[in-house]
Amino acid sequence: MPETEFNMPKMGESITEGTIINWLVEEGASFETGDILVEVATDKVDNEVPAPGDGVMTKHLKGPKEVVPVGEPIAILELKEGSTPVKKSSVKKQQSSSEATKKTIQKQKSTAAKGSAVVHTRENVFISPLVDSMARKHHISYEELARIPGSGKDGRLKKSDVTAYLEDGRPYQFAQPVPQASGFQVPELKFDKGTGKRIPMDRMRQMIADHMVFSKHTSPHVTAYVEADLTEMVNWRNNNKKPFQEKYGEKLTFTPLFVECVAKAIEEFPQINSSLDGSEIIVKDSINIGMATALPSGNLIVPVVKDANKKDLKSLAAVTNDLAVRARNNELKGDDTKGSTFTISNVGTFGSLMGTPIINQPEAAILATGVIKKRAEVMEREDGDSIEIRHMMYLSLSFDHRIVDGFLAGSFLRKVADYMEQFDTNRSI
Repeated sequence: MPETEFNMPKMGESITEGTIINWLVEEGASFETGDILVEVATDKVDNEVPAPGDGVMTKHLKGPKEVVPVGEPIAILELKEGSTPVKKSSVKKQQSSSEATKKTIQKQKSTAAKGSAVVHTRENVFISPLVDSMARKHHISYEELARIPGSGKDGRLKKSDVTAYLEDGRPYQFAQPVPQASGFQVPELKFDKGTGKRIPMDRMRQMIADHMVFSKHTSPHVTAYVEADLTEMVNWRNNNKKPFQEKYGEKLTFTPLFVECVAKAIEEFPQINSSLDGSEIIVKDSINIGMATALPSGNLIVPVVKDANKKDLKSLAAVTNDLAVRARNNELKGDDTKGSTFTISNVGTFGSLMGTPIINQPEAAILATGVIKKRAEVMEREDGDSIEIRHMMYLSLSFDHRIVDGFLAGSFLRKVADYMEQFDTNRSI
């Protein structure tokens, strides 16, 4: 049988090149007329190129993922006498719709809906130019593409898969990858991790690690900062903490004061008190403030002040003190840590100037309050500027940029600072 060059076929008037997706006939294997030898992708359509006659695949000149100009040899064939090279008319376009694909998508969609909207993703997925073009047109990320089940060889994603996925309403647009057995994955990098005492992570530390990695993977974190002058609040607290404890039997810390300011600001900017469910934003009915609290073990837990906006300062002090004490004594109950809609992390307790907290899922934002520090500040007075010693504090808000934009985040953060700065020093206990 004579050897013949098998060239990249022309698959359209404006097509000048194609990408080899996959060889379906291996070197040394025989084929018959009409057998599909290779799958080729262009920027317009995926194609299956059939054999021009009976013969044997002698050699592949180009491999998968290689881009080849039209007319350039991609393989050497041995064809029986009477066979002719492939013609344009013999190139078969793939079907535009696949019932099997739609059934697969529907099955996975149902599975995801039963749990927490998680799906399996595929790594190192080859994306053909056509699929890439479709993804760009419909604003589908590569991560979302990896969630779509592929009906091609080795799970390759075809045009029909993407078309069926779009027709089905993009069920995996906001889904999360299936967690691994360990909860999070560490790359297999050959770093020298050193030697020393090995301390196993306790169960709570593993849960914290899982939650933090999941949060960073789920939400595009952005952090905004403001500085607040807490001088009036600090002075009022210093003057009233002893009378407050004598009257109510409760310590007056800064925590209930911060919770009070945050709850007021949330009432003015309710969308900061939300979470995302698929393509819907849930603006919560209740304002439940979580307060990140350190345990003796060094781990963190987030007990929750329920309906914080409906409590007066006395009640807020009683609740926050009770939760903090029971947290330190490992006496918190399950309901004490459930239902938070917004979280405050007082990193200033540990001496930190400011922090970039990780969002407590599924909330939309988290506030970090830094250390209150005396500093010389220029104050603008009616009789002129003056330099005074003021109690200053940085506040930082990490927010989920999927549902909270910079204007909302900045306005809310500024409002929290305003409530702290404009503290009523004449308020009675």
